[in-house]
Amino acid sequence: MARGLARDHDEKRAALRKGAAAYFATHGFDRASMTGAAKSCGVSKALIYHYWASKEDLLYDILDDHLGALVEVVEAARSEGMRGLIRVILEAYADADAEHKLQLDALSVLPADKQTPLIAAQRRLVDIMTDAVLQQAPQLQADPDRLRAATMSVFGVLNWFYMWHRPGKGLSREDYADLATDFATGGLKAL
Repeated sequence: MARGLARDHDEKRAALRKGAAAYFATHGFDRASMTGAAKSCGVSKALIYHYWASKEDLLYDILDDHLGALVEVVEAARSEGMRGLIRVILEAYADADAEHKLQLDALSVLPADKQTPLIAAQRRLVDIMTDAVLQQAPQLQADPDRLRAATMSVFGVLNWFYMWHRPGKGLSREDYADLATDFATGGLKAL
């Protein structure tokens, strides 16, 4: 008879994903090991391998969970325009700095079949933000290169927040969301 899942299986898996993401982001995915991830999480290597067959499978699960949650909140905020999108993106990034760093730094090390759904999620996010950019600057519809550059510039303002922001110092995430929105909308109106 097959063994059933423990009642706290999903919670354990989520905690291990979170701990492993922090370890991979700190040490660099290419230099990190499953042994190090296990130690960082305070569990045995066998337990890590109980959940994931390889380091790449663990990375995929981290990124799939992160991007899936991000797409979900962005889809829900789509009707709120750029201000709503920027707010929910920064909120979603709040406790996901490690996951976000891995998305930027390590997605490309995954095999193509694992990259494909993650890249599709990223494209979905870009498509939704592109729609918000077009609401602010409809003239960009006629110039796809400038439209893409404008959209990616908005993401640039958001994606590097984790690099310089220190909780409890300077602007809060909420205040930065307002500043970033005003910055983006003001810049788009000037195009």
